Amino acid sequence: MTTMTGGNNPLGLSNVALQFQESAIRRTGILGAAIPGLISLAAGYPSPDVFPWDDLQSITADLLARRDGHTLQYGATRGYRPLIEQLLARTLRDRGISGTFEDVVITTGSQQGLDLVGRVMIDPGDVILVELPTYSGAIAAFHNLQGQFAGVPQDAEGMSIEALEGAIAKVRAAGQRAKFIYVTPNFQNPAGLLMSRPRRLALLEVARRHDLVILEDDPYGSIYFEDVTTAADTRPIKADDSDGRVVYLGSFSKVLVPGLRVAWMVAPRAIADQVELAKQATDICSSVFDQRIVHGAMDRGVVERLAPTLRAHYQAKRTVMERALQASLAGRVTWTSPRGGFFLWIELPAGVDDRQLFARALTEKVSFVPGSAFFVDGGGHQFARLSFAGIRHEQITEGITRLAAALNSRGQDSHRLATD
Repeated sequence: MTTMTGGNNPLGLSNVALQFQESAIRRTGILGAAIPGLISLAAGYPSPDVFPWDDLQSITADLLARRDGHTLQYGATRGYRPLIEQLLARTLRDRGISGTFEDVVITTGSQQGLDLVGRVMIDPGDVILVELPTYSGAIAAFHNLQGQFAGVPQDAEGMSIEALEGAIAKVRAAGQRAKFIYVTPNFQNPAGLLMSRPRRLALLEVARRHDLVILEDDPYGSIYFEDVTTAADTRPIKADDSDGRVVYLGSFSKVLVPGLRVAWMVAPRAIADQVELAKQATDICSSVFDQRIVHGAMDRGVVERLAPTLRAHYQAKRTVMERALQASLAGRVTWTSPRGGFFLWIELPAGVDDRQLFARALTEKVSFVPGSAFFVDGGGHQFARLSFAGIRHEQITEGITRLAAALNSRGQDSHRLATD
């Protein structure tokens, strides 16, 4: 790659920019958008069927009717104070997290939170310890900030503590610096795993022992199904953070609507202060109007009232997808039933490559996200992420039927090659 102007870089882009990584999920969406009639099992979008349209219309109308100039003005970088106070007194308290106004920063979606934490913590070459698999948006954010990765395998309870200890030792033996651990304990994107309570506490202890920060991403913690029996099942790691080393990210995208782009982080004061400075240079402030809409929704109890409906809605869709997989692909793909969230993670038949299957799936007018998009070690080609969240029941069933056809066409092609 050239480091000078001219040649392959006539505009003189920075070396950092030339190494930017595209979001695999966005790339998948772009490929599928050009195909008429395509059913997307790729996009992890909330369902418009459960958006609180009437509530949002009323809240917005009331805000505009007041003609308060502050509603449509620039705001504080930290965020709209009444919204932060609501978060502290209700949402965070209910999740066992205590804090003050100075610990919280409102962000423009959790993705900005990932980017801002990376900006204030990652020096070029620093290593971030991540789950295998992990959220592809985090991979892109940290890669674009010149971070490197050490992937840590998961088991049924979450990130393997033994493997994590080994990864930390390997990083330090190589003379590198492990900077923080990134995890999504609740219904992880993509694998749908729910980290066990003992594993969360063990992870926190490892971080303490090695003096590491934990970046805890929790967009799906409120979207739990009947399989989750107690609040302790989804209790954030941050709730047990006694020495200030956990940064906690939450969002209204899945529990209200994603278009408002309102999320938050709770962080140790030193990190929150630096994030505020980084955010000043990034966007000055998140949309004040959007924050006031969310504040109105919380004030009227919309979020709490909507929660049981969301859980039932997405649990029903999970069931439809699992039944479709049983009907069309039983014995050929395997999966662990997710106990919440938006995703079902399948292991493909032996010898099937996710990239080749994706190409065949597009010819059948169905898409998914190849599993390798979520691995930082070059692996994952035997997996696929399927989303049941944003499409109707009949689309889920038809989408799985088309995916089965793509798998069958692969088998037929392999047979033809073997007999030619």
